[in-house]
Amino acid sequence: MDPASGRTIQDLSDIPGLHIQTNVPLSGHTRFGIGGAADLFVETKLEAAFLSALRVIRHSGIPCVIVGAGSNLIVSDAGYRGVVLKFSGGTMEELPGSKVHVQAGAVLQSLVDFTTAHGLQGMETMTGIPGFTGAAIYGNAGAYGHSMHEIVDSVRFFDGNAVRKITNSEVEFRYRESIFKRHKDWIILSAVLQLRPGDAAALQATSARILDIRNQKYPPSMKCAGSIFKNYLFQQLPADVQAQVPGNVIIEGKVPSAWFLDQVGARGTRLGDIHVADYHANLIYNAGSGSAADLTAVIRDLKSRVTGRWGIPLEEEVQYVGFD
Repeated sequence: MDPASGRTIQDLSDIPGLHIQTNVPLSGHTRFGIGGAADLFVETKLEAAFLSALRVIRHSGIPCVIVGAGSNLIVSDAGYRGVVLKFSGGTMEELPGSKVHVQAGAVLQSLVDFTTAHGLQGMETMTGIPGFTGAAIYGNAGAYGHSMHEIVDSVRFFDGNAVRKITNSEVEFRYRESIFKRHKDWIILSAVLQLRPGDAAALQATSARILDIRNQKYPPSMKCAGSIFKNYLFQQLPADVQAQVPGNVIIEGKVPSAWFLDQVGARGTRLGDIHVADYHANLIYNAGSGSAADLTAVIRDLKSRVTGRWGIPLEEEVQYVGFD
């Protein structure tokens, strides 16, 4: 980091509630277990401290990236030349009208457990999805035919100048997309979710059943990001590709990327310790000491195979940190 970093560290040290570390390996902060060191790693559970830190860092001009649980990140082997800032505030509160207020740093599984235990329906199918709630809203995460856009009532965020709140329609949710993906400088702080009354025992049973299925496909110990590529919306595929997709493959208007990957022999692909699962073509994992270089090379290879065969691009669900 440049000489200005010393002044920045001092300014950050003056903010109560920050945990500041230098030269932190990011492999310990991503589910892939991959990534070089960040020059500076700053974490807090306090919203006020987070916003103060963000203002100091942005004023300094030092590069900064905001991260959550790191479950959906690929970090460069070279690490990150700048500040990695993490907000881990995770309070949850039930509100009247079957609503829940939740901070962005709440672990998504904790939110699932909280809502089902309180007899609030809407989160139970998202059990087992790793990561923080803010990231789930950012990427409109979902599973089993449901996603965050169905339950988000409003979102509070910092737009670089002030804290604002927008409603569900203003978030502009689409499949694995939201307005926050197009405004990288807008940082989610908290949200209000609109759920429905339900039977706690039944919701918990549903959640447990789905969690067991997910854990068989994506074991908690597996160094992966879950599915690596987005599925395709059938209606957006070219007509000649639509004609080749078997009807029984289309699920709720989507064609799994895994189906296209299967057609190009993706299963079992390996490069060093980076493997494509032999039971799921859209699952790439680090089998030991894999590198970001090998991981990105496998991703490029699979994208090239699908584009070459079908003429359609594969789009990653993961986000990249520390790459040019």
